[in-house]
Amino acid sequence: MRRRPSQPIRAGTRCSDGFRGAPRVLLSAVKTCVVLPTYNEADNLASMVEALLALPAPDLRLLVVDDDSPDGTGRIAEALVKEHPRRCGAIHRQDKVGLGTAYLDGFRRALAEGADAVVQMDCDFSHSPHYVPGFLARLSECDVVVGSRYVADGRLDERWEKGRVALSVWANFYARTLLGIRVRDATAGFKVWRRAALLGLDLDRICSNGYVFQVEMAYVAQKLGYRVLELPIYFEDRRIGQSKMTIPIKFEAAWRVWQVWLRHRRLTPADRRAAAPT
Repeated sequence: MRRRPSQPIRAGTRCSDGFRGAPRVLLSAVKTCVVLPTYNEADNLASMVEALLALPAPDLRLLVVDDDSPDGTGRIAEALVKEHPRRCGAIHRQDKVGLGTAYLDGFRRALAEGADAVVQMDCDFSHSPHYVPGFLARLSECDVVVGSRYVADGRLDERWEKGRVALSVWANFYARTLLGIRVRDATAGFKVWRRAALLGLDLDRICSNGYVFQVEMAYVAQKLGYRVLELPIYFEDRRIGQSKMTIPIKFEAAWRVWQVWLRHRRLTPADRRAAAPT
């Protein structure tokens, strides 16, 4: 039977196909990997790891993907691996080679190690760790949970300048309009994926290596018919350090959205990776 195209599931609603009445996910039974790309996050990494390891999810593992940070983030990651050998891992990459490939390398390692759920999030506390257990608990209803700034009760940090807010809203409107993405926060970087969804996406077809990576993943997931649940978050401005998202980077991402459309516009649910293991 051909699956219906996916519909974004708003917070407070139920999935319309396949999981009605399913039991909620037991956090103790879910093998979860949190993928944390880092570049110059020496002031944040140890605190982020401590916060994540303190969550009520005993089978949660962390994977730091560091791009040869000059501030010593990689050395801190190695120290954390030695301190928590069963719960922390690290990938060290030569040079700053991009957010998209950092996530893809992390996803592949997490899947190879048998993760049932994969969390993607920033290391600067703009994505608060306290949301993770709630997101995991909702995977019984969908294939991917999105921490959304643009659904009801979602908020941006009040310290954001008006120009920065306007640019973020415009970027989402632009991507959603051009690609027909139904999720409200098309550029969201805080997500939890079911294992089967990442396998079915076929990560080899994802080519973006910047902030448009988030848009490409959202678009491909929708084209392949995966079910998306958006949950509201408060998106805090980074606590320490400077944002790596500059205006030139955002404008570059805007024209790369066209490449995403050209590359994937003909995808359908039939193009899911064949016989993706669960």
